[in-house]
Amino acid sequence: MAAKAVNARNRELLLSLSVNDEEASMDPLTPLETLCRIILRAREYEAQTVDYADDQDADDVDDEQEGTLSVLEDDINDSVEEELKAVFEDLGEDQLAEVIAFCWVGQGTYEAGDWDEAMEEAQGVVGDSVEEAIDELMDQPMLASVLESGLAAFDLSCNGIGEVT
Repeated sequence: MAAKAVNARNRELLLSLSVNDEEASMDPLTPLETLCRIILRAREYEAQTVDYADDQDADDVDDEQEGTLSVLEDDINDSVEEELKAVFEDLGEDQLAEVIAFCWVGQGTYEAGDWDEAMEEAQGVVGDSVEEAIDELMDQPMLASVLESGLAAFDLSCNGIGEVT
């Protein structure tokens, strides 16, 4: 499938997408290492840690008067949040749209074969407001998992990325 214009600004699609026998392959605009870094930071961003009071045992997570206590902190690691936002802010508009489109494929909003349509819509979101697009990604439930699933739909994986050999 040849590259074609994807939005009103008549920008050329800078990635190659081919679909043969329901198998999609892609050479993403965003370096795979960057996508994997986003996944790693998103996992850290989404993680919660056990929060026991100083005098509370790990087994003592219920309060007879109050019901079940929350044993997970709601505090988000601010440095990880800032780093994740910085990664998104450093991406070009097409790359940011690509991350959004991968997430949409990963959550099932689009199929891999509908990549052009997903990219077109994602570029519209980014074109409307880069800040709102970043906020949408930051608020994406299970960002790491849906992005990883979106990559997997195109046989892309973070396996081996960042490993010392």
